Amino acid sequence: MRAQDLLLVTLREPPAEAEIPSHQWLVRGGFIRRVASGVYAYMPLMWRVLRKVEAIIREEMDATGALELRLPTLQPAELWRRSGRWDTYTVGEGIMFNLTDRQGRELGLGPTHEEVITSLAADLIRSYRQLPVSLYQLQTKFRDEIRPRFGLMRSREFIMKDAYSFHGHGEDLRRYYGSMDQAYRRIFARCGLKVLAVQADSGAIGGGASQEFMAIADAGEDLVLSSGDGRYAANQERAQSLAPPSVPLRVAMDTRFATPGQASIEAVCAAHNLDPTQTVKVLLHRACFAKGPDQPVLTVLRGDQELNTVKLTNTLGPLLVERGTILALERLDVDTLQAHGLQLPVGFLGPDLPDDAIQGAPGLVGGFLRIMDATAADLAGFVCGANVPDQHRRVPGWSMLGLSFTKADVRAAQPGDRCCHDPGTVLTATRGIEVGHIFQLGRKYSSALEACFSNESGSMEPMWMGCYGIGVSRLAQAVVEQNHDRNGMIWPVSIAPFELVIIIANGEEQEQCRLAEQLYGELRAAGVDVLLDDRVERAGVKFKDGDLLGIPWRVVVGRNAARGQIELKTRSARDVLEMDASRLLRHLLPRLQRQRRGSLPEVEV
Repeated sequence: MRAQDLLLVTLREPPAEAEIPSHQWLVRGGFIRRVASGVYAYMPLMWRVLRKVEAIIREEMDATGALELRLPTLQPAELWRRSGRWDTYTVGEGIMFNLTDRQGRELGLGPTHEEVITSLAADLIRSYRQLPVSLYQLQTKFRDEIRPRFGLMRSREFIMKDAYSFHGHGEDLRRYYGSMDQAYRRIFARCGLKVLAVQADSGAIGGGASQEFMAIADAGEDLVLSSGDGRYAANQERAQSLAPPSVPLRVAMDTRFATPGQASIEAVCAAHNLDPTQTVKVLLHRACFAKGPDQPVLTVLRGDQELNTVKLTNTLGPLLVERGTILALERLDVDTLQAHGLQLPVGFLGPDLPDDAIQGAPGLVGGFLRIMDATAADLAGFVCGANVPDQHRRVPGWSMLGLSFTKADVRAAQPGDRCCHDPGTVLTATRGIEVGHIFQLGRKYSSALEACFSNESGSMEPMWMGCYGIGVSRLAQAVVEQNHDRNGMIWPVSIAPFELVIIIANGEEQEQCRLAEQLYGELRAAGVDVLLDDRVERAGVKFKDGDLLGIPWRVVVGRNAARGQIELKTRSARDVLEMDASRLLRHLLPRLQRQRRGSLPEVEV
């Protein structure tokens, strides 16, 4: 392609809303243009990148035996109600765009397609002889993000590859899950992306085992905790660890003591020579359910620990399964309590806060559901709030309180914690961008939507399901986040908008134009994806744009064109190789062939 035909418009300064490097470079390079908050147009350069990413995904998906199809974006609410997720996605998390058509039917713009694909499987699959089946699509998805940010990283409209598999046995699901894991690793490697596979929470998708693929980058919104020996890695939402041991506290009897104005763990410890591990903290929440009343929750942790709300939510669901899906978990802090007319001594709450302390709060019915983290449960003696302003108490043991708690792991694992598999190894933190997620869904959706098959014995049973997603547009930006310098992007050859750019240093010199045209024709004939920068611009402008666009290889046709000499360099190298133009194809093609399989551009030419 010729640059004059490309509608190439680059910017010298990043837009104000672009906070991270990849977002800045994509906008400056003319790859994307903002249309509305969280909504972007993919310009021709970006579309070329996305098509190459999709081609790699298709090759690897087809190799697993998956069949490509296209599912509707508009999805009826009735399907989502059958799975129990309509309220979660429209009222709870509120991420689904939904509407009512002129006949009064409720519809949603699909953020995911489990319900639709399962309903189709229920209609089409009748016998074990038709299993296993795997189907995938590349499609635009929609999520009503509260705070769209970082360009394509967290947008309201995005491209996603989602695949769904159906099986007659759980073991076959686990086998195929493993093959998809390997396919994903190949996809990311071929796209030039460095990823870390981590254990993950299944979230609103649900199901059993799940694994995220994290592109390691400082701009990542997810915190990944991993062990130095490489045997464990997990998203912090899911991560487990061994908390630091507590400092023993001997308490002879239950006593109260004054703590005026000391409403934090830090203040109490500083004033009374205590270690935070000798204290417990109490947190109050309102759990909102799809069915039935809201539930007040009282959670107890050791004073040095932080609550993991994802773990707490996952703990509450099975305890109150009759109330359906948890729509939200709201912290009852000072402001929220006061808004409900409740004057609780926040900062001085104890694990034995009476159930009637929150009576009168709108929508809350019954006493507390009391949850205790293991770090608190292991304390023989401890300090806690006395449920009276400016007072705490020393308690010799949990039996003194005469209360029943549900014990669960609800603490957030932290960097520096000891690993469960080897207490001699500690967790370290890395930031990551989620680019893929695979799930063993089990029978959650097939049971809800009655997707059953006749097994070998003739009995009907629900199918086993798996779900496998890749954020295509997010993946492309993640590659830029990992591969850029102070001058712009550095695309891997495998997904670069062009593999090579020919720059004519002086467009008014006939010998330069003639040689550039000759090379352009030879490279295209050899199957090289080449851009000829034939714009009427100064050489410096073309060089800057070449760096900005991140095209992996560059040929400069300059003052030595009359002697048939050119300059060749890679985007990431400083050194330039001067060579005879007749040698270009012999030198370049073997290197391109290797790089098209996913390796990054060579530093040396």
